[in-house]
Amino acid sequence: MDDAVIKGAGYILAHVPNLTYEFGTTQVLERLKSPESPYLAKMKEHLRTYEQALAYPPFQVYIGNLHPDDLAAIPRPWYEGEKVRAERAGRYGEIVPEDEFYAWMLLVDTFDLVWLDEDFLNELKPRLEKHPLITPPDLKKMLNGKKASDIRTRVEAGSAAPLYLGERLVGCVRQAHEVDDTLKAHVMAENMATKASAVLALRHLLAQTGTDPKAIDYIIEASEEACGDMNQRGGGNFAKAIGEWCGCVNATGSDTRGFCAGPAHALIHAAALVKAGFFKNVVVVGGGAVAKLGMNGKDHVAKGLPVLEDVLGGFAILVSENDGVNPVIRGDSFGRHNIGSGSSPQAVMQALVAEPLERLGLKLGDVDKYSVEMQIPEITEPAGAGDVPTANFKMIAALAVMKKEIERADIPAFVAEHGMPGFAPTQGHIPSGVPFIGHARDLILEGKITRAMIIGKGSLFLGRMTNLFDGISFLVEKNPGRKEAVGADEAALKKLIASALRQVAAELTGGEG
Repeated sequence: MDDAVIKGAGYILAHVPNLTYEFGTTQVLERLKSPESPYLAKMKEHLRTYEQALAYPPFQVYIGNLHPDDLAAIPRPWYEGEKVRAERAGRYGEIVPEDEFYAWMLLVDTFDLVWLDEDFLNELKPRLEKHPLITPPDLKKMLNGKKASDIRTRVEAGSAAPLYLGERLVGCVRQAHEVDDTLKAHVMAENMATKASAVLALRHLLAQTGTDPKAIDYIIEASEEACGDMNQRGGGNFAKAIGEWCGCVNATGSDTRGFCAGPAHALIHAAALVKAGFFKNVVVVGGGAVAKLGMNGKDHVAKGLPVLEDVLGGFAILVSENDGVNPVIRGDSFGRHNIGSGSSPQAVMQALVAEPLERLGLKLGDVDKYSVEMQIPEITEPAGAGDVPTANFKMIAALAVMKKEIERADIPAFVAEHGMPGFAPTQGHIPSGVPFIGHARDLILEGKITRAMIIGKGSLFLGRMTNLFDGISFLVEKNPGRKEAVGADEAALKKLIASALRQVAAELTGGEG
């Protein structure tokens, strides 16, 4: 059967410095342990403006205005000055300001949990009216504001989590239950932000590809959040909740979780469902993780840097039946980190990269581009984690040396040719392989590359259920053409031959066949 294809990809960022300060886990824990924390006192001075975030080169790569390799030619630090053209809209999506993102959170709220100041919304109205993805019904719901006094009362009573713009309280997210911790205000704010960022990414995907939302059969949500109540804390279903606000009325769906590797697992599930003929159009979508905002903020502030983890990421990828044109997710290319694979870096790369390529008779150099953990190095280096993508690419190059495909001296050249600088925010599932899929699809369609390997890796030990590591990989390749067309010709030929044989037999037997 034909392999499934990648028909499009949407990517969005929401610049949310105030959510970073209020809800990022590093800041929440610091507030609990040390309410007079010097870090928290300094942090607000290190928050970026929306204009500064727009001018950040990695973000322009993420939404498709620059190619990842372009970053290598831009002098670092990337956060200083305006080194690229600051654009809100890109080939794959957009970078949304925080005030408008609050309106998106209000839009996707089904239970009257998100309250926004009516005066604040009236100020936003002219901008919301101009947004190409906001419909008149959306606008009506987005402008459904509350009195400032009612919002403040609930925040002060502790039954709602505040939504600030600087020092101005512009809204809140109310608790959904009085005693259920899984439905408390903080958790509902996290989940609403995940849902809103995913809805925005999916709407961009549908608009870019010209796909009728009614044509989507199945949705797989693959973020790192989980929704439920005290009886089923991660029961879901984000997928259908997201599809509801994108007009996907004919779709069903479910959530797939695998820490950072979740999206890669979800894409393999999507490809399998399409290839098997269960569904024609499957969307894999993921919203941002509020908890991971400002994870390395302490190190950034201590070193005099801006707080660089100030955006929520979102993505949506359309996996469809083979059309003979779009790049395929090669069904025989899957690499996997099995339970018995071992957790050393070399063992992980052997399982995810070397083994599937050996099985296919390919060399490591036959993959034009690898996409691994694509975190922005300026975020991770101050915290001592180094340049994560480059470290991964060096391990792949080292495998090539071991297999005598290249010399040790060729490692830097291999990394430059087959890798790329990191350009995705550090939100676990967001940088793990999937940010490059949009770029890979375009490069393959343009004939600039033939194949890319997408590698998702996950730290299962974080759940305290196992010490195991996780990972899964697959190849995205140039479409070789539909096999079914050949099969149909063969079937027609066989039918014609059978008919001719019957006719000959009838003539030889005097008409008795």
